[in-house]
Amino acid sequence: MQSFFQIVFGWSLLLSFIGALSLVVPPTVFDQTHPDFILIIGTIGIWRYGVGMVHYVRALIFLYLVFPLHRRRALRALSINPPSHIYLMVTSFRIDTMTTAMVYESVIQEAMNCGYRATVVASIVELSDELIFKTLWNKYRPGASVTLKIVRIPGTGKRDGLAYGFRAIARDMPDSSDLVVVVDGDTVLEPDVVSRCVPYFSLFPKVGALTTNEYCDVQGSYWMSQWHKLRFAQRHIGMSSMGLAKRVLTLTGRMSMFRAGVVTEQEFIDDVENDFLEHWRLGRFKFLTGDDKSSWFSLMRRGWDTYYVPDAIVKTVEHPPDRNFLRAARQLMFRWYGNSLRQNSRATRLGLQRLGPLTYYVLWDQRISMWTSLLGLTAAIVAAVKYSIVYLVMYLLWIAITRTIVTLLLRASGHKIGPAFPLMLYFNQIYGSLIKIYVFFRLDKQSWTRQKTRLKAHDNTFQAQFNRISPPIMTLTAASAFIALILCMV
Repeated sequence: MQSFFQIVFGWSLLLSFIGALSLVVPPTVFDQTHPDFILIIGTIGIWRYGVGMVHYVRALIFLYLVFPLHRRRALRALSINPPSHIYLMVTSFRIDTMTTAMVYESVIQEAMNCGYRATVVASIVELSDELIFKTLWNKYRPGASVTLKIVRIPGTGKRDGLAYGFRAIARDMPDSSDLVVVVDGDTVLEPDVVSRCVPYFSLFPKVGALTTNEYCDVQGSYWMSQWHKLRFAQRHIGMSSMGLAKRVLTLTGRMSMFRAGVVTEQEFIDDVENDFLEHWRLGRFKFLTGDDKSSWFSLMRRGWDTYYVPDAIVKTVEHPPDRNFLRAARQLMFRWYGNSLRQNSRATRLGLQRLGPLTYYVLWDQRISMWTSLLGLTAAIVAAVKYSIVYLVMYLLWIAITRTIVTLLLRASGHKIGPAFPLMLYFNQIYGSLIKIYVFFRLDKQSWTRQKTRLKAHDNTFQAQFNRISPPIMTLTAASAFIALILCMV
């Protein structure tokens, strides 16, 4: 927990840095009539900031106007059409004992307190996890209205764990009103999170699944903690914006709720367990990670809507894969962005009519933003080398001011903000864009941060060699074209 003095010192340091840069740049930077005026935004800047403001305004409309209305209507709809049974399925593999116990305990308590008949499905690999679950079950003794299913699976990945669990639920032959909560093994459910999510399935018959608001408890350094907290604050704004259109772009595995009729269909189970991509250059390869993107794509393809419940909260216990911040960030970004881009390459083919204008644009924008995010820095460096170092200082001042403003705007998300957020925002922009570009040309490269499962090389010898040789060539070609464009502009 940060002390008050640490927070004050951090903000003071940030403001002092902005003040120091303001003293270094020429006075013309603050002259509204001069071409150097710092608040002059180019065409690309207007576009990028405009997109951000659209999402921000949409998020505020959803959070403070639309969602409260939905909540009142949903509670009325629930009294008419309640679910008959709730399944809470938790998947767990190689998570420390303390976190595992906290997660299992929260799942059992939610099953007991949700107000419906419930079944807890534990899809686990190791005997130790089964013993923890049974010990906690005997401690709480939930009663006849709550039952337990233990599903033991091989340690072949989370996708298999989900598929085994879904099949166990399917064998119960749930009815059309039943719901399934999918919980990750590092996610602690906050009280009443299930009961907060249930009503929206009664209100929106076309919603096939929804996801929840997340906070985090990071088992790592200050910078890693601030980085994760920034991510969840941004996630909340993005989810709220897309929730307004019932087009949430991912059904996070941390905690999402589905209609039982969706997750027990064989087509959906196959989509989660055996998802693959047919790529024009890399051939056909199976998805290892990104089950949350597979489930979203499966629902979108079959005509379901997706929703976001901002007042249903879970807490994730984050265990960074490496003590070094940069190495840990690289591994996590590699997995996150790879999952998004693998989904992106096929999701746009669902079409404008199915996705809606905003979702269709956002998916295309994911491919564009990795380049536009590097445009300002690259142009500033070229201008500094060719003309004067002052241009780079002006750019840094602009970044410091704008990222501080964005940080203050994130306060409306309800997530706490910190003085490290402006730096983390810029780190995500530059470092994240470089990772995205690297991943974009290597979509077949996948790895877990907790599991060591990796995709084997392509069975076709020519295709395997081509997949090894072509990514560096494609990356170099794209980077060269980008730099040539910057040189022409500057």
